[in-house]
Amino acid sequence: MADRRSPCALVLLSGAFLFTSGFPALAQAPPDEPAVTVRGQTYTPRSILSRNMGTDEDQTTAFPPHKIVGNVYYVGTRTLSSFLITTPAGHILLNSTYERNVRTIEKSVTQLGFKFSDVRILLGTHAHGDHQEGDALVKELTGAQVMAMREDIPALEAMRPGGKVHPVDRTLRDGEEVTLGGTTLVAHLTAGHTRGCTTWTMKAQEGGRSYDVVIIGSVGVNPGMRLVGNAGYPVIAEDFVRSFKVLRALPADVPLGSHPGMFNMAAKHARLTAGGPNPYQG
Repeated sequence: MADRRSPCALVLLSGAFLFTSGFPALAQAPPDEPAVTVRGQTYTPRSILSRNMGTDEDQTTAFPPHKIVGNVYYVGTRTLSSFLITTPAGHILLNSTYERNVRTIEKSVTQLGFKFSDVRILLGTHAHGDHQEGDALVKELTGAQVMAMREDIPALEAMRPGGKVHPVDRTLRDGEEVTLGGTTLVAHLTAGHTRGCTTWTMKAQEGGRSYDVVIIGSVGVNPGMRLVGNAGYPVIAEDFVRSFKVLRALPADVPLGSHPGMFNMAAKHARLTAGGPNPYQG
């Protein structure tokens, strides 16, 4: 059914849109264009960046931890996603965010009734500090095995908050699986935003149904990122094109992302707390 992919396609808006705006060299602040209107909402490059990152307070203040679907829970901040995937054999944490947020994530996990010390595996979406800077501290606190896409490892190794060595216990390649306690996540290389940007897919069970969960790494173009004439990353444009194709082909009943704004989390959480059908379920 083609409609099953439409939620994921909508989440791709910010990445595809910023991709088109990223071609001019960014010697100075580029015009805030193009503008795209979807379902009555108009987006520009700067509005999307502002939506995704928010303020410093947004990046460090816990969003109410809550169940999304099945064994998938949100434990991140207002604008930086962190997901807890629970299993009988321990838990998987996806995205440690900034190191200063790790204790906040720990508190959210505890509020949900789980033990942070039961985190056995730590995954990430891409090698930027707002998503994986806290990896070393999470490993220190839990002993979790840190797993990362091969292409992102050099950038992760350069990430050393307080001089801590960035741990990597297992190197992943495109299409590899990570399994714990009957739950399997598949790592999809969706490069461009970083060389090893990773989108994760898994099945979640709820109410007798199986749901395809997609956690998108990112397909956005950050300020200063060049898509043409990028000597440090000459195939960046080709990688983005491939990533769009990969993402559009993924079935997505529950589309999620590395920033809550990518999947309209605040509005969905409000509907969830009000009762009725689960708004996360595409």
